[in-house]
Amino acid sequence: MILVTLGTQDKEFTRLLEEIDRLIDKKVITDKVVVQAGYTKYKSKNMEIFDYVPTDELDKYIDKADYVITHAGVGSVFSALNKNKKIIAVPRLSKYKEHNNDHQLELLEEFSKENLLIPVVEMDELEEAIKKIDKFKPSKYSSNNKNMIKLVSSYIDENESKGLVRLFNKHREVMMYLIFGVLTTIVSVLTRILLFHTVCNPDKALEVQIATIISNAVGITFAYFTNRKYVFESTNKNRLKEAFSFVTGRLSTLGMDMLIMFIGVTVLKGNETIVTLISQFIVIVANYLISKLFVFKKN
Repeated sequence: MILVTLGTQDKEFTRLLEEIDRLIDKKVITDKVVVQAGYTKYKSKNMEIFDYVPTDELDKYIDKADYVITHAGVGSVFSALNKNKKIIAVPRLSKYKEHNNDHQLELLEEFSKENLLIPVVEMDELEEAIKKIDKFKPSKYSSNNKNMIKLVSSYIDENESKGLVRLFNKHREVMMYLIFGVLTTIVSVLTRILLFHTVCNPDKALEVQIATIISNAVGITFAYFTNRKYVFESTNKNRLKEAFSFVTGRLSTLGMDMLIMFIGVTVLKGNETIVTLISQFIVIVANYLISKLFVFKKN
């Protein structure tokens, strides 16, 4: 039996199944073929196909398989290696929209260097790989193999860190605003909840508004200094005017916040904590736009 695994990637990998189907029709593949297709929707009279099964059940399929044909995902490859199975690995490629990038191709090259599997880069190489599989003698694999651990860990760390750095640099301002926006929201929400549980009664309309005003004042103070220094990196020497514009903008969203709290808590009798969180989400977006377009606008 041949097991084909496509992993849990949320993109289809129809190319591989079409080629396997062709090779079955051509009698290159004569064994039973079982496919864990995942997200790939494919029908064939030649193969037994399922989407997902529990890990322990998939392990049983791997145990029964004479060899495994898989996409070049780390998890899928290691699952077969741990069972000492011969592997043919085919990478998902971004040009076919099978993945967001070509990291599977790079991983395939590294696994191939270790002689742990037979690599198939182009789909027309699959037939030759299947003809070679019986005589293929992979290198001994150990889960404690320091080279493999170092290889995969360094690859993942390097690519994840590069991706995160690129993403952060590209959207630095928004990312920093989100970070400090969340912190501002936490400061404001905790202040308000503390007031609701100490000196302000959420069942009294006036006290709800008092708690809203106080929590916003605390949040505005925290937000101005962090936004100026860390988010928009303002160099405006007229800090008084800038601070006035910032406070004015925040007061406008304070009015929005008070209106939401009045309608949500006083009129609709909603839970004050839930309404607070909803209100703060709306306010944080509005505050960014005001700060970006008016307060810290670069000349």
